[in-house]
Amino acid sequence: MSPARDPSRDPGRDFARDPVPDPGRSAGPPSRALATALAAGTVLLDGGLSNQLEAQGCDLTDDLWSARLLVDGPGQIEAAHMAYVRAGAQVLITAGYQASFEGFRQRGIERAEATGLFARSVELARRAAGTVDRDVWVAASVGPYGAVTADGAEYRGRYGLTVRELERFHRPRIEALAAAGPDVLALETVPDTDEAQALLRVAGECGLPVWLSYTVAGDRTRAGQRLEEAFGLVAGEEQVVAAGVNCCDPADVEGAARVAAEVTGKPVVVYPNSGERWDAQDRAWTGGATFDPGRIRAWQDAGARLVGGCCRVGPATIAELAALLGEGGAPEPGES
Repeated sequence: MSPARDPSRDPGRDFARDPVPDPGRSAGPPSRALATALAAGTVLLDGGLSNQLEAQGCDLTDDLWSARLLVDGPGQIEAAHMAYVRAGAQVLITAGYQASFEGFRQRGIERAEATGLFARSVELARRAAGTVDRDVWVAASVGPYGAVTADGAEYRGRYGLTVRELERFHRPRIEALAAAGPDVLALETVPDTDEAQALLRVAGECGLPVWLSYTVAGDRTRAGQRLEEAFGLVAGEEQVVAAGVNCCDPADVEGAARVAAEVTGKPVVVYPNSGERWDAQDRAWTGGATFDPGRIRAWQDAGARLVGGCCRVGPATIAELAALLGEGGAPEPGES
C-alpha cells in the first residue's frame, strides 16, 4: 500500500505528493527552555509517529520506516505532528529515528540532499508547532544504531562495535540535526551503555540540551546492564535535561523512573509502548495493549516530568494524558 491522502486533514490536498507544505508558515522557538518548563511541572510528549502515519494510510514497510516520508511524503509527517498538537502534546519528536546518511545513500540520496532531509524533519515539526498559540518544543530524534539496521537490534544492543565506532556513526547525524535548530536532541531507545556513552560524547560537541532514554526489560537495559550503571553515565552532565526510558513495556516504567531519579537527580522522561510486543522476524505487533493513562500519577511520584507514549500509543491516548495533567500539563502529584 502506498502513502495515501488523509481526507480528514484536507480533502483537496494530496499530502503524499506535496513537497514541504505551506512554505510560508513556520514557528519560532518556544518562549522558554524545556529545562525551565520541566522545573515548573510535567510536560506532555507526543505518541508514536509511525502508528499515526499508518492510520493516515502510509506504508512503512520500507527499511527507512517513517524517514522514507521525508523524501516522498513530508506532508504526511506534518499532519501526524499536527494530530498530536491537537491532542495536547507539548513536545514533538521528529521523524528521523531510523534515518542515517548510510540509509539514504543506499537510495541514491547523496550527502547534501540527506542533510536537507534531516533539516526537513525538524522543520516539519516546527511548522506543526506553529499551529497553536502555546509553547511546543521540537525534539530531534536520534535513534540507536540498531534502528538503522532495521532488524530489531535496538532491542538487543551489543552490536559488536566499539564506543569509538558508534561515535563515528552518530556524529554526522547529530551534526546535521543540531544545525537544523531543534530545541532538544532526543537520544532515544538506547539499548546499552556503550551506545549511551557514544551518543553523550558526540551530543556534547553540539551544545544543545539532550535527553537520554533507554529501552529496558525489567530492571535492566536490553543489553543486560543494571539501570544504576546505565543512569550513572548522565549524573552531573549539565547538557542532559532529562533521563529515563522509552519503547518499553508500561509495567517497567515506574521502577526504572525511580532509579533514574535517584541516580541522576534529574527530571525523568518516560514514554513506553502500548504494551504490545514487536516481532522483528515477522515485522508485526503481537499481544494486547496495557498502556493505562491512569498510571501517570505513579510515574510522576517516581520522578517523571516528561511523559508521553511511544509505539502504538496514538493521539487519543495523548489526549487522555493531557486531560489527566490538566491544561498546560502543570499539576503535580498531590495538587488539586
